Amino acid sequence: MKLFTFVFVFVLSAETSLVLLLHLLPRLGGFGKNILAGFTKAPGLDVIVSLLLWVPWLIGGLVAGWFGIIAAIAAQFLVMQLWSFIHELVHRPTANEGSRIHSFMNQKFGWWRNNLALWATALAVPVFFIIRWAEVFVYPILVWVLEFPDYKHSEWVNVSRQKFQGLIGKDLIWCLYCDWMTGVYSLGAEMLRNVESFWCPIRFYDGKKCENCKLDFPDIENGWVAAEGTMDDVERLLQQKYGDSQRSWFGHPDRQKS
Repeated sequence: MKLFTFVFVFVLSAETSLVLLLHLLPRLGGFGKNILAGFTKAPGLDVIVSLLLWVPWLIGGLVAGWFGIIAAIAAQFLVMQLWSFIHELVHRPTANEGSRIHSFMNQKFGWWRNNLALWATALAVPVFFIIRWAEVFVYPILVWVLEFPDYKHSEWVNVSRQKFQGLIGKDLIWCLYCDWMTGVYSLGAEMLRNVESFWCPIRFYDGKKCENCKLDFPDIENGWVAAEGTMDDVERLLQQKYGDSQRSWFGHPDRQKS
């Protein structure tokens, strides 16, 4: 129990201090604003997200095992709730009179259904961390070894919804989560398009799967070999698409320029 309490208090203090620091930076003039701007996009955003989320889990696990992880999550939940409450209190006129996403959803679907569904989406956070780690540590190997197209991660993994007028408290927290999550997913999908078209440019036999996947993998409709084709067709396609220095998926904007 002592270790549980220690982890809880430590994470609560550390995350509160970090949040206060982020709020203090804009008040330090141009220098502070520049630092804060760096934290809104990768790689600075990766540091902040890690410190707010998985690093406390790691520390808690190392100190007290599963009870430590539970203590860290409990402290994070409390920090989030306190921040939301204070943020809404500071912006009380807007919070009371303006339109709110969570208030509308609560009325539309019921408080418990809306909040249960929201927190259910939080279970996907570790999945997006794995995707992000793959983007940072795995994909660069393909860039180095096979000259796959490189990407400026900050153009994908960033947050900007804090600038939207009227997002307060819970609305702002959840919208920032979606902001980060969408960028991570989109960059991962872009990288996977290169992987699929490079190694496996063959349409699926399941027509419904082709229909469902063509949104994320446009080359299904615009280049991949038909399921009834032959390996000779595949080799000819690979020679055609990768005979020069091109390594991007077939519909990549870089190919259109060339």
